[in-house]
This record gives sequence, structure tokens and C-alpha cells, in this order.
Amino acid sequence: MTQAIHPLLLCGGSGTRLWPLSRKSYPKQFATLTGEESLFQASARRLSGAGFAAPMVITGSDFRFIVLEQLAAVEIAPAATLIEPEGRNTAPAILAAALVLEAQSPGALMLVAPSDHVIPDAARFRAAVQAAAPVAEAGQLVTFGIRPDRAETGYGWLAMSQKPEADFAPVPQPLKGFVEKPDLAKAEALLAGGEHLWNAGIFLFRSDAMIAAFETYAPDMLADVRRAVTEAEKDLGFTRLDPEAWGDLDDISIDYAVMEKADNLSVVPYGGAWSDLGGWDAVWRESGPDADGVVTNGPATSIDCSDTLLRAETDSQQLVGIGLKDVIAVAMSDAVLVAHKDRAQDVKKAVAVLKAKGAAQAETLPRDYRPWGWYESLVVGSRFQVKRIHVHPGAALSLQSHHHRSEHWIVVEGTAKVTVDDTVKLVTENQSVYIPLGAIHRMENPGKVPMVLIEVQTGSYLGEDDIIRYEDVYARGQGAKG
Repeated sequence: MTQAIHPLLLCGGSGTRLWPLSRKSYPKQFATLTGEESLFQASARRLSGAGFAAPMVITGSDFRFIVLEQLAAVEIAPAATLIEPEGRNTAPAILAAALVLEAQSPGALMLVAPSDHVIPDAARFRAAVQAAAPVAEAGQLVTFGIRPDRAETGYGWLAMSQKPEADFAPVPQPLKGFVEKPDLAKAEALLAGGEHLWNAGIFLFRSDAMIAAFETYAPDMLADVRRAVTEAEKDLGFTRLDPEAWGDLDDISIDYAVMEKADNLSVVPYGGAWSDLGGWDAVWRESGPDADGVVTNGPATSIDCSDTLLRAETDSQQLVGIGLKDVIAVAMSDAVLVAHKDRAQDVKKAVAVLKAKGAAQAETLPRDYRPWGWYESLVVGSRFQVKRIHVHPGAALSLQSHHHRSEHWIVVEGTAKVTVDDTVKLVTENQSVYIPLGAIHRMENPGKVPMVLIEVQTGSYLGEDDIIRYEDVYARGQGAKG
């Protein structure tokens, strides 16, 4: 019987091509783009159940509590959550997870999967993984190739040794090689030939086989990553990889580091639907356009439009398109994107321009997620700011003070337990409390329903880094997020 498969969910991308919905502060894998769950939740659920062990996740520090919250919502507990000090692409991330897994379960099967892909037929995908397991157990590094349905220039391709079976059964075969992202003419030839698949960046292998590949083809990286794992620190339920060792690593993909050099490669064809949602054109395609090719989400209305995506993210707005063709329009409370569908891949250029201009919208959403809940700015002035703060049941903000601002809190839903210096009291709906400049304070939600309050800040500086933490149940340290 095949041993249990240990999934690794890669969860560190920023998804700039799906701006303004996906931003550095809350990238696309955590957003609900199709269906009722986030892409990350759907990925975790797809790789769970019979034959699968609890997943391992590797992500950035800012997302660690989002990961736990979203997994808890789908009743999945991670086996481990590794924290990257900074993004270094897929090679170091996969190797770190392989080292951790090998130490716990020598020779274990590890399935690497990005957490932002859409694979509607989960059962078919799991069957492909199970079909690949015996080959991986025998020491092969297995990659999964997607049946192409168009001459796609945005993906790398995989060269098979022979054409897949007519029904695209997941039968492993030796991988002939990798093809870099092609131009259109070459992509059309690859599609017509029938012996090439899209490279999905999904892999299955024994942990010791992957470590051996790095020992052969990237020994310097192996030494640095091993040091980052050995000197990692435990932080609540997380494992923080050593930042000094991690900082010495090259930014390189697993393909370039080892896969394109290895001689023990196999490929399993996957014939089901798949998308990496690499742009708004992909979201339009995966959302099931109507007979006119129109997709609407949220309070959006289409009048005489065709082949168009209209997406509104705020209930208080109405997005209306009239006579549009091949257009993408995405409206949020603080930013609006309007683009020709053929220019969907250029959205990342807009993010770069906004970042260069110093626009906050380039990287941050109006809603900022924290381990205790979230807040959003409603009004910002030169010396004041109004926020809505949502605190989960049983959650608590840090015990803190500010150098530059005072605050008024008005509870509008639920009950808050409020600490101001030596005074602790309950504040219920329609009641308020004043937090003087410099006072040591904290708010908690002692109830079983969410607590919502309106915060009015006044002062000379209102930045999130004006926080001195004295106690914090989430061990965030100092700084805006810790």
C-alpha cells in the first residue's frame, strides 16, 4: 500500500496581476475569486482526506495568522507552518520543507502545490496524484503536466516522451525536458504536436530524493537551507526559518535549481480543468461567462456588453458597463481597474507605477487583517482618522500605548472588555470610552459573537508603527504588525 502523501502548500506569492483585489498585504490565494472558499482553502481541502497527511504550509510572517484562520474555517489543522524571513522563490522553500519532513519521517512522500490554483475536479486530481505515487516511491521526481487547450505563452511547457493516452489517463512516463515560455508561433506548434503539456509547478517526490538532488546540483543552497532549518526558532505554533542563513540564498525556482538538471524525472499528464488564475482574463474564463461572454460579480450591471468582466467588491457601490467589449473592470472602495482583456498581463505594470508614485493602493487594501480580526479606515484627515474595528470572539489586541495620538472607542456591536491604565471595564453597544495620549490600553472581546467598534484617532501622527507593545498573546513583538 502506498504511504501517506504529505502536501506542502506554497503560500508566499503576491499576485500583482490580480490587482486591485490581490495586493501585497492580502494576496490572491486568500481571496474568494471563484466559489465560496479562498483559493488557499480550496487547495488545502483538495489535498486532504484518505491517503493524505496533514498539510505543511510555507508562507511569509505577515500571513501566518491568516493561514491558521482560513485553515480552521475549513477544519484542517496544519502539520507545520514554516515562516520565510523573505521570499526566495520555490527552490529554497521546497527544500526547507523537504528537510523538515525528512527529519520527522525519513523517505516520506511530499506533494508540492501552489495554493492559488483552481482545479475544479478534486477527485480526478487526487487520482492523478495516487497514480504518480508508486513512481515517486521508486525515487523519481514527478511533475504534473496540464492538458493544454490553447497556445499559451504565459506558461512553461513540458516535453513528454510520447503522446498521452486518448482519455488522458494519468499514466506516468519519463519526462523528456522543459520548454521555456514560448512565443506564439512556438506555442501553436507545441499545441498542435500533442506531445507537450503546461508546466503547473506541482511535484511529487520522496523527501530524501529531493534532498539528494540538491546535494548533487545545488550543494551551496542545501548547506544554507539546512542551516536555516537547523537554526529555526519556534514562535507559538510556527517555525521561523533563520533569517541570516535565509538571506544568503539565491532567488531561484525549483525548475532552474534542480529539476532541469536531474536525470530521474517523470511526468504524469492531467486532463482535467486547471487554471493558475494568472490574470483577470483567467478569472473571466474560469467564472463561466454567459451567452454574451459577460461575467458580473457583486453589485455590477451589464448593458449591451460582450466578452467583458465587471466586478464590484463593495456593497455601497454600483458598477455599470454599457456597450463594452473585451473589457475588464474591477471596482473597489479605494481603487478601480479598467483594462482591455488582451492587456490583462500588464496589470503588474500598473502596480509598479503606483508603487513608484508612493500610492498606498499599490500594496495595501483598505481592510487590514490581523490575528485578532481586522480593521478598515473609513475617513482619514491631516490630524484625525476614523476606523471600523472587528474583533473575533475571544480575541484580544495587544496591551499598548501611543506617543502621538489619543483615541475614542464607540462599541456598535457586541461587548468590549477595555483596559485603560489601571481601570478594566466592560463597554457595551452604544457606549464609548476615551483613551488619552500615552495611556496603556487594550481591547478584548470576551463574548461569543464578533465585537465591532468605531475608533476615532486624533493626533500629530497616525501611522500604524506608533505602537509600543507591552503584552501580546500573538507574540508579534514591536512594529506595525510585529
